[in-house]
Amino acid sequence: MQIEFAHLREQARGGGWINFAVFGARSGSGTRDDNARLLAQLTARARAANLRVDQSALAFTSGGRTQFFGDPNLVDYLSKSGLPRWTHSLNA
Repeated sequence: MQIEFAHLREQARGGGWINFAVFGARSGSGTRDDNARLLAQLTARARAANLRVDQSALAFTSGGRTQFFGDPNLVDYLSKSGLPRWTHSLNA
């Protein structure tokens, strides 16, 4: 199974840069704990692929709406800016 994700770098509010990953995935159960485990696994795999990831989140559709789960600052940013385009993929 292929999981698409966006790996981006944006300027932080306080200066500097933040590298983040947004994965197009959700755990099978959709529970908070399972989503947290999936996010940790996908983040570790992206880092193992030599990508710098300071913050990460999952993006999925629920009830016809795009939902985000992950780092609260990144979720807030994504809620305002929308889902970025996929730039990479991982084999899961």
